[in-house]
Amino acid sequence: MKITINNRHTEVKAGETILTAIKSIGLNVPTLCHIEGLFPSGACRMCLVEIEGSKNLIPSCSVEVSEGMKIKTHSPRVLKARKTILELLLANHPDDCLYCDNNKHCELQDLAEELGIRHRKYKSPKTNVVLDTSSPAIVRNPAKCILCGRCVRVCEEIQGVSAIDFVGRGSNSEIAPAFKNGLNISSCVNCGQCVTACPTGALSEHNQIKEVLNAINNPDLYVVIQHAPSISVTIGEYFNYEPGQDVAGQLNAALKSAGFKRVFDTSFSADLTIMEEASELIHRVQNNGVLPMFTSCSPGWIKFVEQFYPEFIPNLSSCKSPQQMLGSLIKNYFASIENIDPSKIYSVSIMPCTAKKFEAQRTEMTSQGYPDIDAALTTRELARLLKMLNVDLNTFEPEEADSPLGKRTSAGKIFGSTGGVMEAAIRTAHYLLTKEDLKDPEINQVRYETGIREATIRINDLDVNVAVASGLGNARKILDDIKNGRKKYHFVEIMTCPGGCIAGGGQPYGINTDKIKARMNSLYEIDQKEPLRCSHHNPEVQKLYENYLGSPLGEKSHRLLHTKYSERSSNY
Repeated sequence: MKITINNRHTEVKAGETILTAIKSIGLNVPTLCHIEGLFPSGACRMCLVEIEGSKNLIPSCSVEVSEGMKIKTHSPRVLKARKTILELLLANHPDDCLYCDNNKHCELQDLAEELGIRHRKYKSPKTNVVLDTSSPAIVRNPAKCILCGRCVRVCEEIQGVSAIDFVGRGSNSEIAPAFKNGLNISSCVNCGQCVTACPTGALSEHNQIKEVLNAINNPDLYVVIQHAPSISVTIGEYFNYEPGQDVAGQLNAALKSAGFKRVFDTSFSADLTIMEEASELIHRVQNNGVLPMFTSCSPGWIKFVEQFYPEFIPNLSSCKSPQQMLGSLIKNYFASIENIDPSKIYSVSIMPCTAKKFEAQRTEMTSQGYPDIDAALTTRELARLLKMLNVDLNTFEPEEADSPLGKRTSAGKIFGSTGGVMEAAIRTAHYLLTKEDLKDPEINQVRYETGIREATIRINDLDVNVAVASGLGNARKILDDIKNGRKKYHFVEIMTCPGGCIAGGGQPYGINTDKIKARMNSLYEIDQKEPLRCSHHNPEVQKLYENYLGSPLGEKSHRLLHTKYSERSSNY
């Protein structure tokens, strides 16, 4: 099908939207409500274009191309309409860009600059709203909401949680939880996908930078930090590295420069998680335990089960997440060998996930009376912290993470991508049962694609049926299939966020599929190149069991590395 866009002749497929056609030739039109992959709502009207022969301007996101169509994306008429729409949105918007977490990362701010808006044309009384800080993970500021509906659609159509929706009518419309209650008593699972989708500062993570800085500057505290597998292939985007570039070495050095006494790699405890989780799976299979077993390293997924499918709580692995396992070891094993009072250790984690903030404050996540983690920062908070301290990753030579809790295998590293936990677990489960490594450790059936993947792995005389899903909407499908007897699995991996941790709710703002793919590919390139590709070959994990833990699923392992969930524990 032949069309013309800004006097450029091009061919497109029938059925494509005008917006898709425009993007296919490298051009762009602004959108505020559009989410790639979801049915267009046409709510914001920012993507209006002019079609020759049409009386009205057309929303490009929701109208299909037709043969011979002549499109103008930035005609004077279009620009005037977009500018008016934006001026109306700004009429009662707060003038606090300097103090906003989204400053310089705000689509509304970018469009105001692009369209040359330099003063307030329309004046409207400021919306009288209450800041919702009830959640330990997410802050909701209705004053900055432009009613684009992205957060509502992500929460309902992708995650299947429906914690927020449009409330009221006309000029009294707003987005809020049911009965305008706080997020803490809604069905919110703290995943933060709404935060990454929000084009303004209406949703943000619960900022803990101040607490961390206070701890660093407190001479009585011994402040340590860990960073999750996906952080090193993401944080570089804030420092002009190519998307997906691994900067783990530079990050280790930068964090030490920022004042942290020790820097640990959470990929180490991802290896440890695999040792415990693979052992738990084998124990359940051999002893008629509850099957299928579900992974337990994604806290949004845990809360989802507790709230919506409590009958599946026994199916959850009892393993703590890698964040919590490492936090527990820091305040027990590390404190003992370094002769440090655990009460003086302030343990910080850098996570791609807002739900990790919720997980860290759960009453189950303590050891010996101390919280495993004292503060959990997102990737975004880490970038702000480093820039606040004038710490630039580009100025550091790579350094190793600190031992004895820093050595990792590439199996622990691929935890950052959907399917990574499953692949790492199968590698180790195969070894534990056969005493031989897989000839080819790459299990492509569970890699790359978002959505739901299934595989059958032959180990000895047992066909192990596994499934992988990312995004809670897909998790709901798997749970319903199991519940209704349509599917039978031994092991299921669920990641709360579509694509896994590389697309977590604490990652850079916006849902950019190209950047997410680059991060994913980087993790698998690391896995291909490194000699240690199985968690059971991690020498520091082996030494930890020999010198301290004993064996997987042993008494000390259970006390420090495992937990228990119940329907009631989903409350704050």
